[in-house]
Amino acid sequence: MSKVDDFEELRGLLLSIAYRILGSVSEAEDAVQETWLRFDGSETKPVSVKAFLSATVTRISIDVLRSARMRRESYVGPWLPEPLLTDPYQDPGRAAELADSVSMAALLLLERLSPLERAVFVLREVFAFGFDEIATAVGRTESACRQLLVRARRHMAEGRPRFEADRRERQELATRFFQAMTDGDVGGLRNLLAADVQLIGDSGGKAPRLANTIVGSDNVARVLGSGFSMLARAEVAFEQRELNGQPGAIFRDRDGNVLQIVVLDMLEGQIQAIRGVSNPDKLGHLGPVGDAWALDRELRQTRRRQD
Repeated sequence: MSKVDDFEELRGLLLSIAYRILGSVSEAEDAVQETWLRFDGSETKPVSVKAFLSATVTRISIDVLRSARMRRESYVGPWLPEPLLTDPYQDPGRAAELADSVSMAALLLLERLSPLERAVFVLREVFAFGFDEIATAVGRTESACRQLLVRARRHMAEGRPRFEADRRERQELATRFFQAMTDGDVGGLRNLLAADVQLIGDSGGKAPRLANTIVGSDNVARVLGSGFSMLARAEVAFEQRELNGQPGAIFRDRDGNVLQIVVLDMLEGQIQAIRGVSNPDKLGHLGPVGDAWALDRELRQTRRRQD
């Protein structure tokens, strides 16, 4: 096969590795593109193309993550990963690991790890790479990689998310949630929410927001029950979609442009967390992005006229 064919065959795997290390679709795509440039520029074909490309994208992603972590320390408000519609890599033998590792909650846990710990954890726990391959990828000895994995597992175990396992039950709960929100049914929403539910919004200071985090079923139910009725008057609509392997929705303005996504964490028949991303920098890969500030001005004018 040609270099292009070799690369394209592995592109999905490379994107999946980079996304889990970086938590960003755009940065992962850039890392994969840089990997191609290095592969295309190499004069000799490696013994194992998969090992070479995986190691290259991992090293690039580690470097990007180190600089990204500095930017995230000065990020305005809560930081959430860029939403992922579909995992570009599928492996039936590791379906559970792949699904768990791409959830918003798992990606946020990975943020606790150092770049090297994160890379080792992703390569070993998610993609089952051998320690010899991991050592080459991260530039450490196999013994050092084993120690990095031990530390990473310990950090992840401290807060490992648990989710509703049954896919059908999750979708049914999500449908009930979004229907209650559409109806402005505060009581119905409250019944679906865990007592300590969190509503978390990532605007990055680049879109309007209610608050960084709202906690408690009463508070969250009131905000959601009243909030969507105003949006509906401005012809904002949503479509239920699976995002990061979890039930969620994409909200669009009257022209069909993306305004926000919402992802739901569920356990034991209740919604534990609602995460919303409205930072336009994180939505462009989902389609044309709407002007959330213009919508906010429209809503404020509507409220003034009603008052």
